[in-house]
Amino acid sequence: MSELLDHLLTRRSVQAAFLEAPAPSEAEVEVMLTAAARVPDHKKLAPWRFLRFDAAGAKRLGDVVAERWLEIEPRSKDERVEVERARFTRAPLVIAVVSSPNLAAPVPVWEQVLSAGAVCMNLVHAAHGSGFAAQWLTEWYAFDAPFLKVLGLGPDEQIAGFIHIGTAAATPADRDRPNLSDIVSYWQE
Repeated sequence: MSELLDHLLTRRSVQAAFLEAPAPSEAEVEVMLTAAARVPDHKKLAPWRFLRFDAAGAKRLGDVVAERWLEIEPRSKDERVEVERARFTRAPLVIAVVSSPNLAAPVPVWEQVLSAGAVCMNLVHAAHGSGFAAQWLTEWYAFDAPFLKVLGLGPDEQIAGFIHIGTAAATPADRDRPNLSDIVSYWQE
């Protein structure tokens, strides 16, 4: 079995709460982003982009998330507000993949969105292939219009995922996977 196939058959996300320093170096991040961008991309539109959050930006963004959470749930307990405030500081590096479809292109938007999803998965694989661990998350704020405006997303853009990257503090246990007999069927006319 190839090393790549072995990786694909054993890959497991590490929860953001169990990702710690060190983070990848700038050179390692550049390699990861280069690998992430090597996805199927009909008509070479690159219908996605990256948003990186350094430590100061992640802390400030956590404050924005906490403030927004209090607007939505004003009676939240302090403990819950602190959970929201820590959303972007759980891992030492967070990179958002923004789905940015070209609506004028002769490529269905769905294909462009799938390409952004492929970027997320490639980034997760690139992190693991570089000796780090990662988790692909969205969470409530990825779908919250006021929060997305703070991030500078355009009206047709969406968060495909927040990829949390760091060094695994623990080895995650595997989880149950679908039984192929439940998800594979054969078409017959």
